[in-house]
Amino acid sequence: MSAIETNAQQRIDNRTLAEVRRGVAACVPVLLGIVPYALVLGAQAAQKDLSLIEVPLMTGLNFAGGSEFAAIQLWTSPPHVALIVAITFLVNSRHLLMGAALAPFLRHLPKRKVLPALFVMTDESWALALADIRERAARGLHPAFSMPYYLGTALVFYAAWVGFTTLGAVLGPVLGDVKAYGFDMAFPAVFLVLMRGMWKGFDAARPWLVSLVVAAVTYLVVPGALYVAAGAVSGLIAAYILTGEA
Repeated sequence: MSAIETNAQQRIDNRTLAEVRRGVAACVPVLLGIVPYALVLGAQAAQKDLSLIEVPLMTGLNFAGGSEFAAIQLWTSPPHVALIVAITFLVNSRHLLMGAALAPFLRHLPKRKVLPALFVMTDESWALALADIRERAARGLHPAFSMPYYLGTALVFYAAWVGFTTLGAVLGPVLGDVKAYGFDMAFPAVFLVLMRGMWKGFDAARPWLVSLVVAAVTYLVVPGALYVAAGAVSGLIAAYILTGEA
């Protein structure tokens, strides 16, 4: 490799590293909200007798906090596997829409990079990546999607989620009912912050409202965790119908 090629590669490496650092810095405020409910999930998993090996396996292989909370609520011995899988699919089905929103900005990338990147996509990394895309596009930068920035956020979330859920499983038996400390409030708080960033007006939020009302009513009248599925399905149906009206 010539000196010119070496210098060019060095500049590319430096830009990539700078983008990764920018992604890590962007995710830190959100990370402060994720840590408490990762501890809550780990503690709840320990209360369901999941071991210190099973907790990181669950959170690492199914990297989606909402469905993991639902799965833990449904967990019995022996577990109702089909029900847990169905609920997990319904709760995570929003990722189909989130991936579709990112797809136009990923077309220039090979699938060997896109598919692993989408595996670590969460609501938080998706929202940060979409906001960054809009900002870069407004500045005329191409491509608008920065993979190093995205990975800087997503991989930190992944490591923190797996690490702190495991720590929650360790501390849970010592602390007892962690809900008493109010940690579980961090979960809705983070989503409220994310929703504020995605707010596009009342019309676009109507599926959210339908999902919220149906889930709340189901929670009040039907025992168990079926309110999760009811909220997810009603939100998807509302999004399909209301999108057709637009």
